[in-house]
Amino acid sequence: MTNAAQQRATKNYRARLADRGLKRFEVMARGSDRELLRTLARRLTEDGPEADQARAAVKALVADEPTKQGGILAALRRSPLVGIDIELARPRVEGRRIDL
Repeated sequence: MTNAAQQRATKNYRARLADRGLKRFEVMARGSDRELLRTLARRLTEDGPEADQARAAVKALVADEPTKQGGILAALRRSPLVGIDIELARPRVEGRRIDL
């Protein structure tokens, strides 16, 4: 078993984590996913827009509810090109003749 100094160090470390609002827990996963999960966990501990974006992406990925209909349409409506009059028609031109 560990000695008293090691136990005290572990207790102090976990107390510092708790002061930062973090919890320590164990996750079961494939060995090949180790770095991915560690990087994700590290990113989620940071405060900021990247952490919020990662959190939202993971939540959407693992959500049990089906995705909302019309997501692409809503994205297109938010586009900065909405309302711009763009001519998308191209003139019909016959191709050149080639000798085979």
